[in-house]
Amino acid sequence: EAIASGSADAAPLVVVTATTREAEDLETALGLFLPSERIAVFPSWETLPHERLSPRSDTVGRRLAVLRRLAHPDPGDAAYGPLSVVVAPVRALLQPLTKGLGDLVPVALRAGDERPLEEVVDALAAAAYTRTDLVERRGEFAVRGGILDVFPPTEEHPVRIEFWGDTVEEVRWFKVADQRSLEVADHGLWAPPCRELLLTDQVRARARALADQLPGVSEMLSKVAEGIAVEGMESLAPALVDGMESVLDALPEGAVVLVVDPERVRRRAHDLVATSEEFLEASWANAAAGNHVPVDLQSLLGSASYWSMAEVRAHAEATGRAWWTLTPFVADTDLVIEDDDVDERIAVRTTDPEAFRGDTERTVEHLRERVRDGWAVAVVTEGPGLAKRVAEVLRENEVAVQALDTSRDDTLTGGTVHVTTAPLGRGFVHEAGRIEVLTETDLTGQPGSGTSTKDMRRMPSRRRNQVDPLQLRPGDHVVHEQHGVGRFVEMMQRTVAGATREYLVIEYAPSKRGQPGDRLFVPTDQLDQVTKYVGGEEPTLNKMGGSDWSKTKSRAKRYVKQIAADLIRLYSARQATKGHAFAPDSPWQRELEEAFAYVETPDQLVSIDEVKADMEKQVPMDRLICGDVGYGKTEIAVRAAFKAIQDGKQVAVLVPTTLLVSQHLQTFSERYAQFPVKVRALSRFQSDKEAREVLDGRSE
Repeated sequence: EAIASGSADAAPLVVVTATTREAEDLETALGLFLPSERIAVFPSWETLPHERLSPRSDTVGRRLAVLRRLAHPDPGDAAYGPLSVVVAPVRALLQPLTKGLGDLVPVALRAGDERPLEEVVDALAAAAYTRTDLVERRGEFAVRGGILDVFPPTEEHPVRIEFWGDTVEEVRWFKVADQRSLEVADHGLWAPPCRELLLTDQVRARARALADQLPGVSEMLSKVAEGIAVEGMESLAPALVDGMESVLDALPEGAVVLVVDPERVRRRAHDLVATSEEFLEASWANAAAGNHVPVDLQSLLGSASYWSMAEVRAHAEATGRAWWTLTPFVADTDLVIEDDDVDERIAVRTTDPEAFRGDTERTVEHLRERVRDGWAVAVVTEGPGLAKRVAEVLRENEVAVQALDTSRDDTLTGGTVHVTTAPLGRGFVHEAGRIEVLTETDLTGQPGSGTSTKDMRRMPSRRRNQVDPLQLRPGDHVVHEQHGVGRFVEMMQRTVAGATREYLVIEYAPSKRGQPGDRLFVPTDQLDQVTKYVGGEEPTLNKMGGSDWSKTKSRAKRYVKQIAADLIRLYSARQATKGHAFAPDSPWQRELEEAFAYVETPDQLVSIDEVKADMEKQVPMDRLICGDVGYGKTEIAVRAAFKAIQDGKQVAVLVPTTLLVSQHLQTFSERYAQFPVKVRALSRFQSDKEAREVLDGRSE
């Protein structure tokens, strides 16, 4: 209740999810109920603890910002004040932290502050910021006279601080592309350190002493001892600092840990620990072949890179942290009497709502019955367009409906459908409370709204790629089809021959040295000739009418032709090769696909149909399926493999790690459980006898 009321005195709630994506989705959904500035994600490193790679500066900045707000919140500034909810993926929970990270003081400045510029520069250097001539990346700063440019890792834009003597005159955002100042930064400068391992005198002394004990990383330790920041030095932190601690130790008194979907979290934690150990073994194998030695401190410290979930849970109990789990499964009291890990069980008694999958008539009838029975119903969509359409349809069918303003203390009332907008994933039904929440996913069967990649394919390629002038800001680089790379200046109206039109103004390199740049006026009906520059480096402006752009295009065409010729030879050989044309889908194939527990996305359905169409041709298939984690790639493989099995073929699924072998074995076995299909694993986890049986089974 204290958290829901937004009380600054309430101890934070730490919510643990299985993945980073789930953590970010939950943060967005919680913004419907709490002020967004009181919710934060505590991200995990994107690198393994033993790798010779440093985490990104923006990841480190976000982590240190959360730890600082937990340890020393600023009650006078909501952006850096106390937190009500911290959402952390389990990977961030398992990795130990350097003690005292929350006590690291960020470099903070506001207009009117009195502080010598030299002192600020020294503080930034001590916080692992890199001094450069021009600020272009996070973690950099530059000094030009009385102007200090800093790019904090937690911000979208860098800030420019203007000093008058020792007084901060003004703090503004500025743009990296053209270095032009933007609006005033109301919060001033708030720059947390860019690394979790700072090169203090104590750290450098320990690095010098350890150089002989860890010969494999002696080069790294020698550089650290000299005060030189090296890539991957964070992996040495357990041996160089006073001690490590859990994220739980950084929480204030009274904080509560809530594990969402503990079954998935435990499995994810187990997989993380196993993957880390497996990659460490692989790194040692690579080292034996002459590559870099991994940063393995287990022999020195006697502890692994990640804690296990059991160790984290035991640590929470030892330090008096309340530990709650939220599971979708109902506990059977007859089976859990002897379970000593749970002190109390509370049944929320909510269920998933009915999936309407775009059936408007069924949706309206369902909502009419709910209203007639006095239920409080909320329909939540991501965009206002669908919310407005839902309200119109309900009014047309004489169903009581009203808008719900989530920015006020509006409450749900019985006998009415409340319509609002919010990024909420799935809804719920609470029978006892007679409350139902339906989301866009429940209504349409598709998560969120907007244009899918399937819809994008219907658009002409020029229309897809043309520049959007509303998204351009002065100084952005664009590419004109005829004139090359230029700099966007502005949108303006001009009257030519009595007709007034809008033009996109693009500036190019001057045709004569010492003169201002040439300008090109592109009518808005010719924007298909202009695209936004997407290169990774700062481009050089071309000259209008010059030969440099023509030479660049000629070189690109020559390389494209060379690549095309190689591809033509490759695919000619492929087309000449005869493969096996698989039969159309059998009844068993349709039965397998209908048993899929989830609703396929439009792109997933297109990929499945295209894969099966390729398999039914005599030409060997050449297709790459790309997608993020959890987007359904494995299900496509399950269906393709089953289609091959129906034709009497044997299927081998190759995966990069032994951990994925066990995961895919479980997935394939569960999906094929109702069919006479044998699924076996072959990895180093199998004994020699089991491996021989699998290999012998290929001839059966």
